[in-house]
Amino acid sequence: MANFDKFFDYFRENMEALNLPAPKEMYGNVTLALGSVTALEMYIQKYGSKVTVRELLGAGLRADKLVTLGAMQASYYLGAVIGSLGVATARCMGNGLTLSEILFSASHAGVNTARVAGHLARHPEIYDSRMPSRSNYAARAIA
Repeated sequence: MANFDKFFDYFRENMEALNLPAPKEMYGNVTLALGSVTALEMYIQKYGSKVTVRELLGAGLRADKLVTLGAMQASYYLGAVIGSLGVATARCMGNGLTLSEILFSASHAGVNTARVAGHLARHPEIYDSRMPSRSNYAARAIA
C-alpha cells in the first residue's frame, strides 16, 4: 500500500539533485504539487514556452524561493517538477520508475502536453538518478 508521508522529502531530494529549488509551500504534498504543476502549465500556456520563471513571478505566480531561478525557462523548470513528482510518487508507492509511468501521471494530472513529453524524453536525468548529466540540469536551462 502506498505511503505518501515522505512525498515532499522524495520530491525535494530529486529537485536538489537537479540543482533546483522545491518550495514546501508549493510542493509539500501531492495535492499542492499537482496544483502547482497545473498553475505552471497554465502560465506557460498563456505566456508561451519561452517565458522565464522571473516573468512568471511578475505575472502573479507566488513562490519567493523561485526568484533564484531568474532567467531559467519556466518550461524547463516544469519538466523537472513533473519528473520529480513522478519520482516521489513512485518511491511512495514502492514501484520502479519509467518514463511511461511519469507521462501517465502527468496525463492523469492533466498536464501531459507534447512539449512536456518531449522535454522528459530529451532529459532523462530528471527522473533517472543514474544519468551522468543529472547535476548539470539546472545550469543548461539558463538562457
